[in-house]
Amino acid sequence: MALDFHEMERKWQLYWEKNNVHKFDRKSKKPVYSIDTPPPTVSGTMHMGHAFAFTQQDFIARYKKMAGFEVFHPFGFDNNGLATALMVEKKKGVKQKNFGREEFIKIVLEETAEEEKKMLAAFKGIGLSVDWSLLYRTIDKPARKIAQYSFLDLHKQGRLYQREAPTMWCPSCATAIAQAELQDREEESSFCYIDFETTDGGKIGIATTRPELMPACVAIHVHPDDKRYKKFVGKEVKIPFSGGRTVKVFENRDVDPEFGTGAVYHCTFGDLDDVEWILETNLPVIEIIDKDGTFNEKAGILQGLRTLDARKKMIEELKKSGHLVKQEPIKHVVNVHERCKTPIEILTSKQWFVKYLDLREEYIARAAELEWVPEYMKKRLDNWINGLKWDWNISRQRHYGIPFPVWYCKKCGEALIAGEKELPVDPIKDKPKKKCKCGSTEFEGEKDTLDTWFTSSLTPQINCKWQEDKAFFKKMFPMDLRPQGHDIIALWAFNTIVKALFHERKLPWKTITINGWALDQHGKKMSKSLGNVVRPEEMLQKYCADALRYWAGLPVLGEDVPFMEKEMVSGKKFITKIMNASRFVEIVTKGVKEGGVDKKALEPEDRAVLSKLNRLVKESTEAFDKYEFSKALNPVRNFFWLEFADFYIEEVKTRAYNKKDKSGKAAAAVLQHVLWNCLLMLAPFLPHTTEEIAQTSFKKRLKGKSIHLEQWPKADEKFIDEKAEKLGESINAAIAAMRKEKTSAGKPMNTEVKKAVVFSGEELKQGLATIQRTMNVKEIELKKGEELKVELEF
Repeated sequence: MALDFHEMERKWQLYWEKNNVHKFDRKSKKPVYSIDTPPPTVSGTMHMGHAFAFTQQDFIARYKKMAGFEVFHPFGFDNNGLATALMVEKKKGVKQKNFGREEFIKIVLEETAEEEKKMLAAFKGIGLSVDWSLLYRTIDKPARKIAQYSFLDLHKQGRLYQREAPTMWCPSCATAIAQAELQDREEESSFCYIDFETTDGGKIGIATTRPELMPACVAIHVHPDDKRYKKFVGKEVKIPFSGGRTVKVFENRDVDPEFGTGAVYHCTFGDLDDVEWILETNLPVIEIIDKDGTFNEKAGILQGLRTLDARKKMIEELKKSGHLVKQEPIKHVVNVHERCKTPIEILTSKQWFVKYLDLREEYIARAAELEWVPEYMKKRLDNWINGLKWDWNISRQRHYGIPFPVWYCKKCGEALIAGEKELPVDPIKDKPKKKCKCGSTEFEGEKDTLDTWFTSSLTPQINCKWQEDKAFFKKMFPMDLRPQGHDIIALWAFNTIVKALFHERKLPWKTITINGWALDQHGKKMSKSLGNVVRPEEMLQKYCADALRYWAGLPVLGEDVPFMEKEMVSGKKFITKIMNASRFVEIVTKGVKEGGVDKKALEPEDRAVLSKLNRLVKESTEAFDKYEFSKALNPVRNFFWLEFADFYIEEVKTRAYNKKDKSGKAAAAVLQHVLWNCLLMLAPFLPHTTEEIAQTSFKKRLKGKSIHLEQWPKADEKFIDEKAEKLGESINAAIAAMRKEKTSAGKPMNTEVKKAVVFSGEELKQGLATIQRTMNVKEIELKKGEELKVELEF
């Protein structure tokens, strides 16, 4: 009866959980190895990127457990903040603005609870060695308390400030966002060349991709060395369709004389240059776009329109009035919100900020103390830090999320920060425990919520129970490993480092591993709009979890990897090969006592396979210690398939059946020994398959409840013998040549050969008995030959 892989995998997943195989033991005397796992955003589905990344980090967790560590491997869900709320809005077809705060929060919480169940089942289905009792959620009470405590601590340090300032704003999500949440997107647009009239009858031209911001123009800037515009400096320029409003021409060294016309019109706000120039001057701010993305009464003829319609109308009006000189098609990069892909605007609003621009050099220096795998990913963090222009805006104008622990006095407007013992607090529902400095007891709670990343950047503190269990925190912090994707180095890695340095004056972990993306078969990012999404649940159903894990173990860490279904096919074939070889070994070694290998009774093929095995153990261990798990999987697979299954098993088959003599016992012992050690080395990659074999074929050898609680194999140097390996390779080559000859002659492999002549070097003499036995040869002769060649007589 064929094995049902899906049933087998479910069986062992339930077994591991029921028997606490992966449960973290706080009282263990073993050294701790802790993993700061990335909490996926609750979306109801585990995508292929999740399966790829979480499986790769699981390789490390399983290896470390077998290497003698007490592994702390928690799991969390990021169900707090904007991403979660947007997912619910999209799925339910609702908008926050149509609901009251409490009603909207209820809708999100109910929906995410259902979505989380699906995701939890999916993550368990890929065989993660997680301690599921450590499951946390970033919206739950412990996380809320830690996030709010972080706010209090940063406030005490003087790292928080609130001000009315230009802010990056997403019109679609109706909230402020941080610089780290921007994405660059190339768009086709039009470069508009526009002539302005000066009050004395002259003309000065500008070029812009955003003519709709004309009503917000506050100045024209030219480079002081640009002779073309010397005569215009200080003059007044009329703004079209503004009722006669004029602005002045200024000199500005930031202007690029080679770009466009060399003159720039300064609007509030088109880009970051506009913001910086406003901060450097006393020019007025004219805001023509409201928080919902529509143009207001200050926009004049554009009132009530949204950006693209406003642009179209302005171009039409400029054409009619004769101000538009020409248009040129252009491809340029625009900043969009990474969550919804809407182009951002820069609007003035009151927000809370974390001050961190002053320590950029320290962040770079301290981050260099971490072990980065791969090392080149550190450069991405450095580039991000060097490009930072804004402090971290942590306010979000959303109902759903972790509230600020802040009230405002209705009498004097002073902000009142909650006390530590009040946390977690909801300032909309809860009242402060003290009066305002002015004596008033009338307060209004802060309506904004904290940026999702303000909490997500505290996952080490959440996992290590910061402020909740000080002894545990002292033992666990900093953590050992942060595994994550390269796409969130700026959002997650950077902010986690910053928070740990602010709160603990320490780095949050010792090592950070960066995984790549799972791409489609053509190397493109998977996207619903492109129709190239491969769903892991479909692959799991078609193949099995261990086949998917096999695929995830093949690439080098950090690489973006195309998903090739043929690798799933290869994985399933490899698993089948392991199962079949294991069944044979179990049958042929039945009755043989498991134990050590008698070195004196070994034949050449035994010495060769044992030497290669021990060399492989050494290399596999070194690879895992460097987080190079692909260098652990690929050689073990090749050894098992090409050396052990294809050759060694065939070479010792007849010997192993004859268990009465020492040679037969030695063959059986080596079969068991090699298979067992291969299973141990494959256990991190194929946990279900190896558990099934261990529990059926090696039950007596198991010291604990699972193969995953066994000790990682150690290389025995006394078995490593290069001379034996070379002889073994020559034996295998001769056998391969004879197989080829039998196939060419149309003979089955078990056909008796009357006589075989082998042309090779004298060293093969010691292996003739093995060749003769394996290929059913009656008489065998060795003749000297420069190149290996065989002649068979049937």
